[in-house]
Amino acid sequence: MRINLTSVLVDDQAKALKFYTEVLGFVTKVDVPMGGEHRWLTVVSPQAPEGTQLLLEPMGFPPARVYQKALFDAGIPLTSFAVDDCQAEYARMSKLGVVFRGEPKKMGPVTAVSFEDTCGNLIMMVQG
Repeated sequence: MRINLTSVLVDDQAKALKFYTEVLGFVTKVDVPMGGEHRWLTVVSPQAPEGTQLLLEPMGFPPARVYQKALFDAGIPLTSFAVDDCQAEYARMSKLGVVFRGEPKKMGPVTAVSFEDTCGNLIMMVQG
């Protein structure tokens, strides 16, 4: 068994796609209209184009907004992404205007920092 798809809730798919591709560096894998304003929209890491897809999932289910806001307000990341050099990515992304919740911090065997994805989520960036 393996994970082939996971998702993040987003308040605006177009805004999310721009952030996840232009800022984080993911690439679009699937972009299929689902009727109305929503799309089946996934991105992948350019280092693993056949790897796990991240679904930029629109929040059409009202309790999802409550859940997302509760996590955000509590400072709890929805998910995490691995990087080779947390400090370098922090510097690069800071120049692009990404809002971080502090600076990269060593926590045992990993270095990590959380950032806002512009779509209502906190994401943890982890090295190690």
